[in-house]
Amino acid sequence: MENERGLQEMDLHHHGDAEVGPGLVDLAVNVRRQPMPSWLAEPIAAALADLAAYPDATRATAATAAKHRRDPAEVLLTAGAAQAFVLIARAVDARRPVVVHPQFTEPEAALRNAGREVGRVLLREEDGFRLDLALVPEDADLVIVGNPTNPTSVLHPAADIVKLARPGRVLVVDEAFADTTWRPGEDGEPESLAGRGDVPGLIVLRSLTKTWGLAGLRIGYALAAPGMIERLARAQPLWAVSTPALAAAEACASPAAVAAERQIAAALAAERDHLVAGLRGVPEVTVAGLPAAAFVALRLPGADQVRLELRKRGYAVRRGDTFPGLGADWLRVAVRDTATSDAFLATLTDVLKERQ
Repeated sequence: MENERGLQEMDLHHHGDAEVGPGLVDLAVNVRRQPMPSWLAEPIAAALADLAAYPDATRATAATAAKHRRDPAEVLLTAGAAQAFVLIARAVDARRPVVVHPQFTEPEAALRNAGREVGRVLLREEDGFRLDLALVPEDADLVIVGNPTNPTSVLHPAADIVKLARPGRVLVVDEAFADTTWRPGEDGEPESLAGRGDVPGLIVLRSLTKTWGLAGLRIGYALAAPGMIERLARAQPLWAVSTPALAAAEACASPAAVAAERQIAAALAAERDHLVAGLRGVPEVTVAGLPAAAFVALRLPGADQVRLELRKRGYAVRRGDTFPGLGADWLRVAVRDTATSDAFLATLTDVLKERQ
C-alpha cells in the first residue's frame, strides 16, 4: 500500500465533463443520454409546483428502502452519491482511511479536504484489477472500494468485499453503476450489497444520475445501519435534496423503473461486448480486466497524445492519468450504441496507423 507522500500529486477533481466540448461525440462522461421516460419526467415536472414548500424526503426514503428491502431508517437520500463521500469524510472519525484504486477519485478528495492522510491500495493490471484482500492493511478503519469500479469497469465478487468487513472498520462500497451490471437470467444486480443489512460497518452508496441522465439534478443515497445513517444525516446540510430530486428518487424506486433498468442493462451488455470485442481487435490496445459497467478502460502507448488526436477528429474520451494506479497510457471510453462505437473504433484505428 502507498500513501499520498509516495505518489505523484494528481488532479483528483478532474472528471469526464472537462473533456467534452462543442461538436464532440461524448465518450468521456458515464451518463446515459436518452429521452427521459414519462414515468420519470412527469413527477419531476409536477414537483416544480411545490417549490414554495421545504423538501420532505419521507415518501422518497420509504420508496427507496422498499426497493432494497431495507427499513427507511437505513436510507439517507443525498445530493448525488458524491455528497455522501463528503458526509462520510465529516462523520467517520477514521485514523487510517484507505481507498482502493484505481477508483473514482472523489472519495479520496473528500477525505483529503477533511484533513485526512489517505492510504492508497493499488490493484494490479496483471491481476485484471481484481480485488486483492491481502493488499488492504489490517488496521485500516475506513475502506472505500467501488463495485463495479470506475474507471476499470471491473465487478468484484460480493463475497470478497464482505471479507473486508470487521469490528471497528467502516466499509464503504460505491455502487454508482451497479444498475448497469444486470444480465438476462440473473436475479437482481450481481454482486450488489445494497440489500445486506447484516454486514457490520457497511455503507453502500448508490447514484440515480447515471442511468437516468440526472447529473444536473443531483440525487443518490446511502444505505447503512440506522446509527450510521444518523451520523451521516447530522453532517448533511438542511434540506440538502431538492423537491424535484426527491420526486425523481421516488419514481426511480418504482417497479416500472426497475423493469426499465433491466432492459437498459441488457441492451448495454450487448453494446459493451461489441465495443470490447472491437477494441481487442485494434493493435496496441489492451482492455482492462473484464468490463461489467457502462465504460471501458484501455491502455495504449502514448494514450495522452492519442486522446488529443481523437479530439481533433471529433471524439472526447476520458484521460486516465488522474486516476491513481493508472497513468498517461490509459483512457476511459463510455459505452454507446453500436454505430457510435463502430465509428469511434474506425477513427481510433486510423489514428494509430498514422502514427506508425
